[in-house]
Amino acid sequence: MKFENLTVGFAVTGSFCTLKKTICHIEDLKREGANVIPIMSEITYNTDTRFGKAADFIAEIKKITGNEIITSVKGAEPIGPKNILDALIIAPCTGNTLSKIALGMTDSCVAMAAKANLRNENPLVIAVSTNDGLGASAKNIASLMNTKNVFFVPFGQDDAEKKPNSLVADMTKIADTLDFALNGKQIQPILRINK
Repeated sequence: MKFENLTVGFAVTGSFCTLKKTICHIEDLKREGANVIPIMSEITYNTDTRFGKAADFIAEIKKITGNEIITSVKGAEPIGPKNILDALIIAPCTGNTLSKIALGMTDSCVAMAAKANLRNENPLVIAVSTNDGLGASAKNIASLMNTKNVFFVPFGQDDAEKKPNSLVADMTKIADTLDFALNGKQIQPILRINK
């Protein structure tokens, strides 16, 4: 088991349309031996949408991980001084969260978890999911790609015709990206082409 004896944070943010496609991949990490500490953005934890009820996502995440969910800045802050995580995954990671991390803002539990994790020079794996990835969020993606210990799950345009600026990570590559990141390497190719 390649993640045996590792504690991995798994944070989800408000890209509600990709939550179901993402959460199932927490099981991949568990299957490979990781102790997964779940983190949910405040909005994701408290919002029902047409893509599902918050309570259902919460129950599923707790069932898969066997751990309580971190849902506040106060709850995420100890990740730094206590060096709780060996790595942190943010999947899906919205444009809003990307901007906070790129600018060093810590006004949400996921942004605080990212800052706390990077403080310890542990890998941060980002699975982007944003409608403005090739627009307003492009500069934040570029900035984070050039930041030490930040790694991206391969991503591409999800609907180039109707949403030309939209980018979504290939969530099936989360575990592989983490494996590379733990060795200080970015999985390649980072850009994927939808056919």
